[in-house]
Amino acid sequence: MSVLVDTSVWSLALRRMKTATNRWQEEMRELVSQSRIRIIGPIRQEVLSGIRERKHFDILKERLSVFPDAAILTSDYERAAELFNTCRAKGIQGSHTDFLICALALHHDWEIFTTDSDFQSFARIIGVKLYRI
Repeated sequence: MSVLVDTSVWSLALRRMKTATNRWQEEMRELVSQSRIRIIGPIRQEVLSGIRERKHFDILKERLSVFPDAAILTSDYERAAELFNTCRAKGIQGSHTDFLICALALHHDWEIFTTDSDFQSFARIIGVKLYRI
């Protein structure tokens, strides 16, 4: 099953650690070796945002370029709005990007790899699958 990797995990996996690796890096390597990683434009934008030095931005942009953006259809945006409304009616809030991630994961039957605890609430209400390590 493919895995849509959220910004929170990309940030941890790309972080320079004093130790050789961290568990996020190890898991991402495994997913890359299995060709299971998926990304969407809004996540790519979030990962690239806030990079202060142009050199680092260009390096990261090149590293991410091996992962093509999944297509986002009008129906995915509409589904994201429905999911937002469903969760909001039950007192659960989230960002529009979070619900777009959920809509795409449901559409393609992908798991979501995230450290954002909001997705646990979304999973209970709308049934998205979360990737666990």
